[in-house]
Amino acid sequence: MSTQTETMIVTASRVSCDGSTGLPGGAALGHPKVWLEIDERGFADCGYCDKRFILKGGAADQAAA
Repeated sequence: MSTQTETMIVTASRVSCDGSTGLPGGAALGHPKVWLEIDERGFADCGYCDKRFILKGGAADQAAA
């Protein structure tokens, strides 16, 4: 099992996560859909699956470059 956090680069500051992206079977194997707001740090983490959403061109994206 990998301990690395899954990250996704996004272009909007409001994103949703249901934990099913990339899973065969989709939402049935995920978690309840939640909406996340990316703040001045440039990222938001899902409280269910720990996926990190990084705003393209934001503070977290520039720090990773």
